[in-house]
Parts: sequence; structure tokens; C-alpha cells
Amino acid sequence: MEVSKKQNIIISWVVWQFYEMPDFLIQVWKNYLLFGLNYFSVHLLFKTLFSPWKKYNWRYPKGFDVKEFFNALVSNIFSRIIGFLLRVILIIVGILGQIVIFFGGAVVILIWVLIPFIIIAGALFVFTF
Repeated sequence: MEVSKKQNIIISWVVWQFYEMPDFLIQVWKNYLLFGLNYFSVHLLFKTLFSPWKKYNWRYPKGFDVKEFFNALVSNIFSRIIGFLLRVILIIVGILGQIVIFFGGAVVILIWVLIPFIIIAGALFVFTF
């Protein structure tokens, strides 16, 4: 903001307190939300929900060996179940993290806007009683 020499310092403070800084805080809040989405990569976890965990995959035997076939089948099924469960847990943690970031940012912006009024109310309370 370009400040002219004739502008009152009170008006400059009001513009900064109630316009510029909340706008900046909203931008920071948006960056935190995007970081949370990127950090937990919930969209990628949904895409690979039924993939084996860490790509652990057992090969099926070339010939007809029932024991080895069922060993590979059960191992691959367990790998996919573990992958599914861990991805679901990570998705839940990611969504909870986004909720915390969302409400935390809203509280910070609300407190920032209310700080002058809280200070005035506190001063009136202290000097009145």
C-alpha cells in the first residue's frame, strides 16, 4: 500500500489491521491447506487404495504347484489388505489434518480481527472494576 504523507496514522493502521493483514493471513491459510493436501497426498492414496503395500508382490509358480500357487495368492491378498488398511488410516489422518488446519486458520483470522476489540474491552473492564 502506498501511503501518502497526508494520510492519518490511525487510518493507515485500520487499513492494515482490517484489510491488508487479514488478506495476507488468508493467503497463508490457503498455502497451509494446499501443503496439507500435498503432504498427505489423499488423492494419490485414493487412486492406489487397493494396491499392495510397498509393491510387495509374490510371483505365481510357472508349473502346476498348488502349494506355491496358494502361498503366492494368500501372500498377495494379505499385502493388498495391509495396503488398504494403512492407506485408509493415512486418508483419515490426512482429512483430520485438513480439518485442523481449516479451523485453526479460521480461529487465527478471527482472533486477529477481534484483537483490538478484546484489548479495548479488557482495558474498560480493568479500569471500571
